[in-house]
Amino acid sequence: MSELTHFNEQGRAKMVDVSDKAVTTRTAIATSSIIVNQDIHSQITEGTNKKGDVFAVAQVAAIMAAKNTSSIIPMCHPIPLTGVDVHFEWNIDETSNHYEVLIQAEVKTKGVTGVEMEALTAATAAALTIYDMCKAAGKEMVIGQTMLQKKTGGKNGDFERTT
Repeated sequence: MSELTHFNEQGRAKMVDVSDKAVTTRTAIATSSIIVNQDIHSQITEGTNKKGDVFAVAQVAAIMAAKNTSSIIPMCHPIPLTGVDVHFEWNIDETSNHYEVLIQAEVKTKGVTGVEMEALTAATAAALTIYDMCKAAGKEMVIGQTMLQKKTGGKNGDFERTT
């Protein structure tokens, strides 16, 4: 079992020891999306959703999720984050009645382990929050693919999605 990093010699789960790893600046960018109907698009853009400013609440939810990732993903280390930023962009095709919110979460730290999980959790939490804020106007929303787009720092080097 020595090749599996998250298992001890008894085959039981463990948190990896990162105490000997070098402190480096680490960043991660993750994306997600949610497809909504025209009514929900109008509520968000016109600020008429009954629960309030959808993107403002989703932004705060994403930041809180990034900060609390180690509380919900069992093998994640608690990481002191140095920055979390979330962006929303519309991808609209009115001829096909397609209204999609593109979500991008960027997370940074200076530490001994990366922030990929924090970025992925932030992007996902933003999409889930948009769903929660808008579900009264239509439950047919679809949360799209969530993925790591880019990461920098650490012994495994940088990564950037090419597809």
